[in-house]
Amino acid sequence: MRREPLTLDGSYGEGGGQILRTAVALSVALTRPVTLTRIRARRPKPGLQPQHLTVVRALAAISGAEVSGDALGSTELTFLPHSLKGGDYRFDVGAIKGSAGSVSLLFQSLLLPLALAGSPSRLTLIGGTHVPWSPPVHYLTEVFLPALRRVEITAAITLRRWGWYPAGGGEIEAVIEPAGAIEGFVPEPSQGTPEITGISAVSKLHRSIAERQARRAEERLSAAGLLAEIAIEEDSTALNPGTLLFLAIRGRAGFSALGRRGLRAEQVADAAVDELLAWLKSAADVDQHLADQLVPFLALSTSASAYTCPTLSQHLRTVAWVVEQFLPVQIRLHDSAPARVEVTPP
Repeated sequence: MRREPLTLDGSYGEGGGQILRTAVALSVALTRPVTLTRIRARRPKPGLQPQHLTVVRALAAISGAEVSGDALGSTELTFLPHSLKGGDYRFDVGAIKGSAGSVSLLFQSLLLPLALAGSPSRLTLIGGTHVPWSPPVHYLTEVFLPALRRVEITAAITLRRWGWYPAGGGEIEAVIEPAGAIEGFVPEPSQGTPEITGISAVSKLHRSIAERQARRAEERLSAAGLLAEIAIEEDSTALNPGTLLFLAIRGRAGFSALGRRGLRAEQVADAAVDELLAWLKSAADVDQHLADQLVPFLALSTSASAYTCPTLSQHLRTVAWVVEQFLPVQIRLHDSAPARVEVTPP
């Protein structure tokens, strides 16, 4: 049965695309109509941009939704989902307007409802796989999905083609299995020195750049008493050049830096290593990004969850607010050091 419609202010809190993605994903998962007003109202380019519009239309496609306001630049959207269906789907962020919009953010939006569908789903997503201001695909495979497996949500991602900013054009294939009862999240206990893995990659650039990134990261981590296994990868599939250094502690935290013209390989490595060392110093269970990404899933779980993260980000506070508008869940955010997140489902 369809629940009472909900209206949300899209400029609340962090005020970006995250409110839209979380709200429409929950709308599909719960079959509850939602209207969003003032979408991204305080951003330099207010309203729906290509990556946001792709998310809306993708979620409409898997739920047979009726939608109004789904246009570029629109600051108001009404979304009425019908019947959620698993299956094979293909979505291209660049189909609306040439864009390197993130396939990672699109995947995360689709995962929550499709994990609740009655049959498996296979997704082909085209766009940016390693772009600024969004998790790289390696974050999904090494951090996000391993963490979700602890709560009985199972999915797998294969990177078919790399897609860097500004050209995009990358491609991933994802398989999502139907979930049973979602369990509460219990962090893995810390056991001595963490196991750090990583990848140093280049597309259409000399391999030596990737080698320098990896060498710098290994040297700095070694000086801190840490060991890391960093693989070197040369890619030839991307439409334009790019470099990445990604470091992970599986299922708990991931840190990445992208290269750009004028930025030395060693500076790319330093950016990722600095973030990893700061996280380790915080003694938190999970990193800043995983902390908010888990909340919508845990709100639908059968038992309580509790974990720590370095600080309470605006993203986390905003996601918690959106989830609490949809569900009678209790989310407590403790501004301690490290910060503590408690999610108690109804």
